[in-house]
Amino acid sequence: MSLVLDRPIQRQLPLARPLPRPTERRVGIWSSPAVIAPNNFVYKSLSNWAFNVAVGCSHACRFCYVPSAATIKQGPKLAEYGVKDPDAEWGDYVLLRPWDEDKFLASLRAAENTPRSLLKPDGNRAVMYCSTTDPYQVIHHPDSERQRMLGQHARRLVRRSLELIRDCSTLNVRILTRSPLARADFDLFKSFGPRLLFGMSLPTLRNDLAKVYEPKAPAPSQRLAALRAAREAGLHVYVAIAPTYPECDEADLRATLRAVAEIDPVTIFHEPINIRAENVERIQSHAGELGVKLRTDVFETREQWQDYAVNALQTVERVAGELNIADRLHLWPDKSLGNSGVTHRMPKPKEHLRWLGNWWKRISEWPRVGTPHLNRLARQG
Repeated sequence: MSLVLDRPIQRQLPLARPLPRPTERRVGIWSSPAVIAPNNFVYKSLSNWAFNVAVGCSHACRFCYVPSAATIKQGPKLAEYGVKDPDAEWGDYVLLRPWDEDKFLASLRAAENTPRSLLKPDGNRAVMYCSTTDPYQVIHHPDSERQRMLGQHARRLVRRSLELIRDCSTLNVRILTRSPLARADFDLFKSFGPRLLFGMSLPTLRNDLAKVYEPKAPAPSQRLAALRAAREAGLHVYVAIAPTYPECDEADLRATLRAVAEIDPVTIFHEPINIRAENVERIQSHAGELGVKLRTDVFETREQWQDYAVNALQTVERVAGELNIADRLHLWPDKSLGNSGVTHRMPKPKEHLRWLGNWWKRISEWPRVGTPHLNRLARQG
């Protein structure tokens, strides 16, 4: 399919302000524009492409893997913005990407025209908002006028790009956010019909626990309310109970799953917290500042984490079955859980590998055209 360009080209949104002072450089505009790019998800069944509105994220999730990648790939460029340690300073810098409609449309055209045979089938020909940042984060800046302009720019990035995907392609869209600010775009989401899934990350219902791991993100209670509102608005919703924390015991997981089940989501993803680069150190440091003691023993060795992860995944699987939502559950076991060291510790190694393989091959549901409910028949058949 060819793209139909029936709208005037709109280039980068101007931000007519003098160059910011050095202390302001970490919140501003990045050097390269926002475009649709292939992602590198493994076993996630989330999307084939991602649209990332920014470098950095104001939510400052202590477990996030993104800053470690930024340190390697974008460290020198981030230094020009006053970011000395992208990992340690995660949450303190948000650099919105410029908007260049020509370049965005070129990336949209490339995605649209990619043969299905070259795409991973578990991506559902979807573009994800976002994979390395949040599409609906609050932009904080010491200059109130600059903050207002950056907020407008962020909103423009999301809405204009979504309009073009809707009108100029047949691609699907998956929204993943932690912010109830997404409510402002429910009207736009609904205009996609079954081509768009709206989801939120909801690892726990405990606001106090989330404050330790996700210090600047909106509270779980706010996210749950936004999910309920999305469902009431007629949107197709999903939930990522991810990543759950060592403190999320069976009672906590059950409470979260029960609340999620009431929303009747298309898919329920789950993943236990993983060891990524410096995230354990960030978690411990922040907990220490708050005077909170966490179950960091599960991170002391790789083997301890693997045993914890398997137990968490199996607990969620069992509880989901008891709550009659197993048919829409999608676990995300890390690929390392199939290593020989883990397999040999399992009572039934072959069954363990078969269990992992079933989840790794899982293709998440997508709503059918013309029906408000999910297409579960593909997996059942």
